[in-house]
Amino acid sequence: MATDLLALTLLKSPGELGASIAFGNSQRFGVPMGCGGPHAAFFAVKDELKKQMPGRLVGKSWDQYGVPTYRLALQTREQFIRREKATSNICTAQALLANVSAMYAVYHGPKGLKDIAMEVHKATVLLAEGLRLLGWTINNETVFDTIMISNGDISTDKIQRRCDEKKINICHYGDGLLYGVSLDETVIGSDLIDLLYVFGANEEEAASVLYSVSDADSNVSITGSGHERETPYLTHPVFNSYHSETKLLRYMKELENRDLSLCHSMIPLGSCTMKLNPTSALLPVSLPQFNTIHPYVPSNQTTGYQGLIDELESYLCSITGYDKFSFQPNSGAQGEYAGLCAILAYLRDKGEGQRDICLIPASAHGTNPASAIMAGLKVVEIPMNKEGEVTKDSFKQKIEEAGDKLATIMVTYPSTSGVFEDSIREVCDMVHYYGGQVYVDGANLNAQVGLCRPGDYGGDVSHLNLHKTFCIPHGGGGPGMGPIGVKAHLAPYLPGHPVTGPNPLKSFGTVSSAAWGSASIIPVSWAYILM
Repeated sequence: MATDLLALTLLKSPGELGASIAFGNSQRFGVPMGCGGPHAAFFAVKDELKKQMPGRLVGKSWDQYGVPTYRLALQTREQFIRREKATSNICTAQALLANVSAMYAVYHGPKGLKDIAMEVHKATVLLAEGLRLLGWTINNETVFDTIMISNGDISTDKIQRRCDEKKINICHYGDGLLYGVSLDETVIGSDLIDLLYVFGANEEEAASVLYSVSDADSNVSITGSGHERETPYLTHPVFNSYHSETKLLRYMKELENRDLSLCHSMIPLGSCTMKLNPTSALLPVSLPQFNTIHPYVPSNQTTGYQGLIDELESYLCSITGYDKFSFQPNSGAQGEYAGLCAILAYLRDKGEGQRDICLIPASAHGTNPASAIMAGLKVVEIPMNKEGEVTKDSFKQKIEEAGDKLATIMVTYPSTSGVFEDSIREVCDMVHYYGGQVYVDGANLNAQVGLCRPGDYGGDVSHLNLHKTFCIPHGGGGPGMGPIGVKAHLAPYLPGHPVTGPNPLKSFGTVSSAAWGSASIIPVSWAYILM
């Protein structure tokens, strides 16, 4: 069951209604739209399904002294154990955004959240009843914050002109007969008057209609509908203790003091990880010009974003030697998946759909085989020698064995051991000779920038972790951003999106609900590269 966290303060929960699985997006829980992200989605299951969940779960244990402790359990990816059986490539989380939403709930508490939800719902019901007085049909039986509107006597062109006049975006469902409007806690009375004006009322009439309607007896209201929530929620003391800014700040500081950070120590993480996040580069995330834009607004309202993304693409092409980038993938692992799907689409288009083998060194990051399996490839592991290196002879043997079944090889350069193998160009040439494509994992791009470019030594596609090499914070696991760069021959097969126009004929499809993934953090990398 798809659901909405704010709505659940008023509505019966999916669990009460008998759902086994619930999912949704926590965006409206204190996180800006950001032209698509980053946002923390959520995925919840009944107890009997929890061991099948992908990703990382926090479990509570007790140490040898009986002290409670928390541990991260990696689920279903089987990173370095049974990688050929992996069922999930989840790597990057949205931990930072999950914390933002959590603190939103801590600050407002159950009563405050319900008050916000009631204001949103009341405004929606008032708008619905006002539109009915104007002769429109409301298609929903019961509403929370969204109404579907039809059968009015005003033309689509006139509605659009009035929308433009009032700087309002509504949803047009294509045929010009059905419209959608969603409200949130920022909506006030004057916004409702403007919406009634959009749907045909004159200015004076809109105000009088709004003030004449009541939500008391509305048949679209949750009140009295049988859907009302009766069970308590957020009963833990944390959600009922910190309802002033000072108290919340002290609570957050108390939590922060338990973390290890650069303020306290060196953080001994791998060669792939970057930890410099200058404030000047992070500033754009908080600017309303970037963070209040809805991801589906008309393209003439995102010209700034488009120009910035085009510039960042040119920088990344220059840095990597690739010809085209897609910013849609929301994480490195999603970038891997998208890059492999582009390769498979290219091979199918060439009439070589039999190619389904992906060669991966045994030292590779666990997301590599998981992404390959999810894309529908068969993984063949290339063994390491006793020094922990994958030799050119090992590559050659496996490439020859795959023959015309070889689709791609996934290599990390420098290797996971931190070694720049001097045979990388020969290996890439060998893969191309046998008709395959080369996927260069971008995890260790830190070690390459300014020294070498994957597009020069034989890479056909790479994902880049903007949250590693290009300044976006890890945020305790995310947000991430994993755009993919490709050579020109793979460009037609990159992911498409309805917002940026019909999917290109050769595109394999779409990997994110937003055209540019987590768009609002793209300015961070843009600023960092310029500086």
